[in-house]
Amino acid sequence: MNAFAVIEHTDAAAWDALVDRHAQGHLLQSWAWGELKSRYGWRPLRLAVTDGRRSAAAQLLLRPIYGLAVAYVPRGPLWSGDALLDRALMQLLRRVARRQRAAFLRLEPNLLEDAPAAPKLHALLLSEGFQPAEPLQPRASIHLDLRPAPEALLAGASKGHRADVRRAERNGVQVRVGSDEADLERFYAIMQATAARQQFAIHSRAYYQAAWQLLGDAARLLLAEQDGAALAAFLVFAWGREAQYMYSGATEAGLKVGANHLLQWHAIRWARERGAQVYDFWGIPDAFARMRQATPAEQERLETEARRHPLYGVYRFKKGWGGQVVRYLPAYDQIYLAPAYWLWQRRRRGAD
Repeated sequence: MNAFAVIEHTDAAAWDALVDRHAQGHLLQSWAWGELKSRYGWRPLRLAVTDGRRSAAAQLLLRPIYGLAVAYVPRGPLWSGDALLDRALMQLLRRVARRQRAAFLRLEPNLLEDAPAAPKLHALLLSEGFQPAEPLQPRASIHLDLRPAPEALLAGASKGHRADVRRAERNGVQVRVGSDEADLERFYAIMQATAARQQFAIHSRAYYQAAWQLLGDAARLLLAEQDGAALAAFLVFAWGREAQYMYSGATEAGLKVGANHLLQWHAIRWARERGAQVYDFWGIPDAFARMRQATPAEQERLETEARRHPLYGVYRFKKGWGGQVVRYLPAYDQIYLAPAYWLWQRRRRGAD
């Protein structure tokens, strides 16, 4: 550590510039995301080590738990690729975590498992005492390359998806950008109805409002309406090189007329106009990603597993836009107080 300077970033613009220009920069490492989490029990620290030319950095989130703490780096750190510099960052994060009485430190790299740098990073993390774990963020997803022209993007979608977009337009479904509290209320009502129908948990209305406000132009609230009634609603993000399809819902009437397909097409075009190069559909059953490198016998088993998954229908909706199935490296945990760590694991599994 003596050869490197340690920086705690306190300026939002400087931190976001660092994250944005990094190849592994991500929304979840942005200043605004840290501020969002600070309203819900987390304390963000933006830390970096540098040799004057290169930097390794991380937005570390700290949260009290059982009289101790959790230390967590979502979709990060931002690795330098230099083993000495990256080790120095890990040592810094470890020191901060221990000082805060963290039961463990969790890293979730924003790196796909088939990326050229993945094996080297995996080995480095293991050598530093981290162990692979199930991540909090989706490990498997679908990425759509946004660089082609809109006409090519639509042509790359499935025939059924293209037909549903046109059907929604013929049925008079219109998409508009949400702009006020009433629109947020419409969005949240649809989220509540969707969650009740599909039996999944959602955030509070205040959480979505904070995300929408804090991300500013990088967040877009979209509503699909027919005859003045809201049928579907999305809250999507486009920060840096990537866009994220995180929060969405549709009424049963909206599903029947293809409102969610039209809304998704608008979201994809907005993200492309924002300059995003990748549209992340944010989570699919992991079995679909594991199938890519499985034997024929394993593929059959995994496909059966995936088809039984509650999110199989969601997968079909996301895959129909023509993107590629991807899989991230796992989470990596370094455990300091094993009893508290295992209690946290059990509580989290119960919440799932």
